[in-house]
Amino acid sequence: MKTEPITADNWGYAPYNRWSFQNVQALFPTVRIRRGSETGPIFGMDPRDLNALSYPSVDGVERTVWQMMDDSYTDSFLVVKNGTILCEQYFNNMAADSHHLMNSVTKSFVGVLVGIVADQNMLDIEQRLVEHIPEFADTAFAETTIRTALDMSAAVAFGEDYADSNADFWVESSVVGWRPALVKSGAPETLYEYAASLKLTEQIEGEKFHYRTVLTDVLGMVLERATGKSLQELLRAEIWSRLGPEQDACIVMDREGFPYVGAGMSACTRDLARFGQMMVQQGSYNDQQIVPAEWINDIRYADAHAKKLFAAGDYAELMPGGHYRNQFWVSDSERGILLAVGIHGQTIHMNISTGTVIVKFSSHPEPVELAIFQDTFAAMDAVSEIV
Repeated sequence: MKTEPITADNWGYAPYNRWSFQNVQALFPTVRIRRGSETGPIFGMDPRDLNALSYPSVDGVERTVWQMMDDSYTDSFLVVKNGTILCEQYFNNMAADSHHLMNSVTKSFVGVLVGIVADQNMLDIEQRLVEHIPEFADTAFAETTIRTALDMSAAVAFGEDYADSNADFWVESSVVGWRPALVKSGAPETLYEYAASLKLTEQIEGEKFHYRTVLTDVLGMVLERATGKSLQELLRAEIWSRLGPEQDACIVMDREGFPYVGAGMSACTRDLARFGQMMVQQGSYNDQQIVPAEWINDIRYADAHAKKLFAAGDYAELMPGGHYRNQFWVSDSERGILLAVGIHGQTIHMNISTGTVIVKFSSHPEPVELAIFQDTFAAMDAVSEIV
């Protein structure tokens, strides 16, 4: 680790991210997502040494789980099956009660929250966003529906090439302080103002899958308008507190207190496993139905059209035959392999057919290194079928 101070200017770059991803609350304003008064259910324990398990990597070479973890800047690695912890390992000074930035794993929480609110008849997935946010009528979101936003097939022009230091993704994140050098005079000061400033489109609405973080943030705004409640309160009341987590979660916020749900949530490893376990149990956890089972099935199976959109999109090579639905990646519908994925190596791997959940927090040097992600997914896939 270099000795110079870690600041808002360098926190997201290697090697500083090995510390900063566990200390986001020390660097940026955040809003807490309270856990509630009770913890439960408590995980069972059946420790197993999974490090020597081998799997075929994407280049055809047999590798071990330990090699994957060692090569992918792992901060934590947790395997849970049917509520029992089989493997729990921490590295890089991380511990069971350490928070870690989730990056775009955050999006999947918004995806299930939309399903919950829709089930309460407070919004319709086929509605246009402007039915809740009429001010967006003269923006790039004028024809966007909740469905096209959920599935990342909307029309808005928004660059998410992380290697481009001036990409729209980094400009939007500068609103919450992540890239202060990109803040220009007269720039939007809130996530809402930023979204409202987008006027250009780059594809026909619903034309193909194209991953864009701003769509998740806009879904958060729709949720607030549809329910009349703050997004942090919705996340607390409808999801987080109902999981019975061990710790609070937190989300980076803009200057008006709106949470950056496109990428800004931090939580502890075990609590993400609770979320994953809820997903593989068809939305049921802690003796209650948290997410409608129909919504989980829609994520898992989607339809032929969703697969066609994904095949025409940015990450088809990452998951051949897969799809993206309701803010989740799905690599295998038949086995029920769902993934929540964030840049720099954040992953929840959920195998519905085996009841297995794997959580991995990481601090990759680069936001997207496809070879590392592919190898990690191959290892997780193998583990979830073997244990």
